[in-house]
Amino acid sequence: MTEDYYVGAYWGPRKETALECARRAELFFHMLARCDPSFVQWYRAGRGFPRELPGHPVRMEVEALEKWLLKGRNRTDVGKHVIEDLGFSQTMWNAKKEATDISIHCGMYTSWAPNSCLLKVTRESPIRERLLRVSVLAEVLIAMATAWDPDFAMASSSEMVDLLEKQGVEVRVGWLTYLSRRRGRLPPLPAPVRIEPVGTLGWLLVLSPEPMTAGNPEHVAFTSRVRELLERAGLIAWPSPEPEGA
Repeated sequence: MTEDYYVGAYWGPRKETALECARRAELFFHMLARCDPSFVQWYRAGRGFPRELPGHPVRMEVEALEKWLLKGRNRTDVGKHVIEDLGFSQTMWNAKKEATDISIHCGMYTSWAPNSCLLKVTRESPIRERLLRVSVLAEVLIAMATAWDPDFAMASSSEMVDLLEKQGVEVRVGWLTYLSRRRGRLPPLPAPVRIEPVGTLGWLLVLSPEPMTAGNPEHVAFTSRVRELLERAGLIAWPSPEPEGA
């Protein structure tokens, strides 16, 4: 069975303007373009784009990204009023078929949902095989960490996450995992886990040089073990959100 791999970064409530988010997005896409040739050009939805293209090409400059994010504000069903605390949500992709998709939710400061940046890896080969390498995914995680300053980020298959996740909201451990220094101190971890600093922001944990799959019991057991050690160190549970108005 082909597993669905993705890279996701998550952070708690952070009130930011569309301009502030656009500056982060510009840095993210600039760094992402260096990770793989398929990450250079992205497209968005909208009427009137040429049929030979997957959508409207997205210009990766702050002004264009700010306008793009402003179009993604959440609004009420009645009156279409902007819901300020839900920030901005947008999606883009890089091909007509078997695309890699990116979804961004930023500027959100409500307590019930995290901000996030998700990259869903295409199911098409040979691009898929090229992307599912530690060298590429590590650079994608570093780009997310540098641009968005998340609490954590990870690269994994959805199937592996489903097997390991125990709480509704928790730090997810994947084949590769990024943890912000805000989370706390790392405990000793077993070989062959490789730990690399990401500037002064946090650490990148690489559990294996080869892809880890939910279909391999040894991969599941080892990832579960690492998760257990991080949980004992207090790095898995997110703080409970404060009551509204607190």
